[in-house]
Amino acid sequence: MLRAGLGTAKMTDRLASQWFALLRRTMGIVWQGAPVRTGQRVALALAQGVIPAVSIYLTKLTVDAITANPPDFRLVLGLMSALGCSMLVGFFVASLARIVAQTQEQAVTDHVLSLVHAKSVALDLAHYEDPGYHDVLHRAQRDAQYRSVAIVSSLGGIGQHAVTFGSLVALLVTQNWIIAGVFVLAAVPGTFVRLRYAQRQHELYQRETPSERRWLYFHWLLTLENYVKEVRLFGLGTLFVERARALRRALTVNRLQFARKRTAAEFAAEIPGGLAVFASLVYLVRQALDGIITIGELLIFYQAFQAGYASVRELLGALVRLYEDSLFLENLFEFLDLEPCLIDATAPRSTPRPIRQGLAFEHVRFEYARSDRPVLDDLTLTIRPGEHIALVGANGAGKSTFVKLLCRLYDPTAGRITLDGVDLREYRLSDLRRQIGVVFQDHGQYNLTARENIWLGDTSLDPGDPRIEAAAGAAGAESVIRKLRHGYETRLGKWFDDDQEISIGEWQKIAIARMFVGDAQIVVLDEPTSALDASSEYEVFQKFQEIAAHRTTVVISHRFSTVRTADRIYVLTNGRIAEAGSHAELMRQGGEYARMFELQASSYR
Repeated sequence: MLRAGLGTAKMTDRLASQWFALLRRTMGIVWQGAPVRTGQRVALALAQGVIPAVSIYLTKLTVDAITANPPDFRLVLGLMSALGCSMLVGFFVASLARIVAQTQEQAVTDHVLSLVHAKSVALDLAHYEDPGYHDVLHRAQRDAQYRSVAIVSSLGGIGQHAVTFGSLVALLVTQNWIIAGVFVLAAVPGTFVRLRYAQRQHELYQRETPSERRWLYFHWLLTLENYVKEVRLFGLGTLFVERARALRRALTVNRLQFARKRTAAEFAAEIPGGLAVFASLVYLVRQALDGIITIGELLIFYQAFQAGYASVRELLGALVRLYEDSLFLENLFEFLDLEPCLIDATAPRSTPRPIRQGLAFEHVRFEYARSDRPVLDDLTLTIRPGEHIALVGANGAGKSTFVKLLCRLYDPTAGRITLDGVDLREYRLSDLRRQIGVVFQDHGQYNLTARENIWLGDTSLDPGDPRIEAAAGAAGAESVIRKLRHGYETRLGKWFDDDQEISIGEWQKIAIARMFVGDAQIVVLDEPTSALDASSEYEVFQKFQEIAAHRTTVVISHRFSTVRTADRIYVLTNGRIAEAGSHAELMRQGGEYARMFELQASSYR
C-alpha cells in the first residue's frame, strides 16, 4: 500500500511538473506576443479585483449609517457618493480592460500564427509525406489560435478573481473566519472533477485526430475546385456527403457521451458545496434575528459570501480552463518542436561559382519512409558543367526523386551527391538552392500579379527589374501577358475580385519564366512542356536552348522530341540506369530507348 501510494505521489508530482513547465512556456509566448498589453491587463485585473470588496464594504458602512439611531445624513451622503464613485470607476476599468484584452488577444493570436507559418516553412518535404506529421499539424492548426486566446483570457480571469477572492476573504475573516473557510472549501470538489475531465477530454481529442482529418478530406473533396468536375461528372457528391456525415456523426456521438458524463459528474460534485453554502446563510440569518450581528453585517456577509463564492468558482474555473487549454496548446508545442531533417553543416561551405567539375551521383540509394523498396538503387552518373542531360523512363522509375535529391529536398539513404567533388550536405542549403532553377510538373500557380509570379523566381530583384520582362519573353509568356487586362499588373487566378484566369499551358509558361529570371547555374525541367501544344513547346525549347546554352541542364520528359537534343540521355528502370548515351548512340543500340522512341514516333506517322 505504501509503495503504491508513493508511486501515485511521484506520478502526480511528475504531471504537475510537466504542466508547470508547459504553463511557463505558454506564458512566455503570451508575453512575447504582447508584452505591453499583457502588463496593462495585469494592472487592470488587479484594479478590477479590488473594486468588488471596496463596494461591498462601502455598502455595509452605508447601511449601518442609515440604521444608526439617529442617522447621520452627511455621513450617509458621503458614503453613498463614495459608493457611486466606486461603481463608476468599476465601469471605466471594465471598459478599458475589454479594449486591452481584445488588442492583447489579437496580438498573441498573430504571434502564434507567425510561429506556425515560420515552422511550416522550415520543415522539410519529408515531413509533408508523413501521415503522422499531418496529425500533428492538424492538431496545431485546430488548437493554436483558439487556445492561445483562451489562455490569455484565463490568465486575465485568474488575476482578477484571485484579487477579488483575496480581498473578500480578508473582509470576511474580519467578521467570521469560519464562514470565510466554508465558501473556499465549497468549490474544491467541483474543481477536482473538472481537472480530471479536462485531461480525459484532451485524450479523447487526441484519439479522434485521424477521424477528424478523414472528415476534413471529404470536406475538401466537396468544396475545393480541384475536384469539382469529377464530383459532378461521376455523381460522387452523394457518396462523399454520406461518408463525411458518417464520420461527423461518430465524432458527435463520442463527444456528446463524454459531455453527458462530464456534466453529471460536475453536478454531483457541486451538491456538497451548495448545501454548505445554504447552511451558512441560514446560520447568518439566525444570528441577525438574535441580534448578534447588525443588518449591515448581515448584508456584508450576504454580498461578500455571494460575490466571494462566485469569485472562487470563477477563479478555480479559470484555473481548470487554463489547465485544459494548456493541454491542448501542447499540440502547438509538439509542432513547434519538430526539427528539420536537412540542416546545414557546422561550418557550411558556399557553393562554387562557376561550377568547374560538375555534379556526381555516387552509388546513390534512396527509399521513402514507410516504403519497403528503394526508388533509386546504386545510381552513379556525372553531369559536367554546361552539359545538357535528359532522364527518361516509365512512371515510377525514379526520375522525379532524382530531381528532389539534386535540389536537396531529401538526402540519399546511402551514397552521396557531390558538386565539384564536395558532398551537397557540406554546402549551405540556401546557397545551394539558389544555384538550382526548377520547373516542376505540379508548379505553383500563385494568385498574385503576373509580374510577381515571375519575380518570385528571384525576390532579391526589384519587382520592376527589366530581367522580369526579359524572362517572360524567353519563356514565351510575353504574348500571354500582353493579352491580360492590366498586363504585368494583372492578378492571375480566380480567388479574388478582378483576377483573370489563364489556361494550364499559359500558367506553365509563367512558371518557366519564373525559373529563367533567376541566375541559377543548374536548370531542371520536370515535364516542363506537358501542357503546351507542339508549336508552343518548340518555341519554348528554342529560347530555352539559347538562354541555357552555358548552364547545366537536366530535362525530364516523356516527349522524345524534347530530349533527343540532350548531350546525354539516361534511361531509368526501377531506380537504376539501364542505358546511357546520346540519341544517336541509343538508337544504334536498339534497346529500351529505341523501342520507346519508335513507339512514340509511330503515332505521328
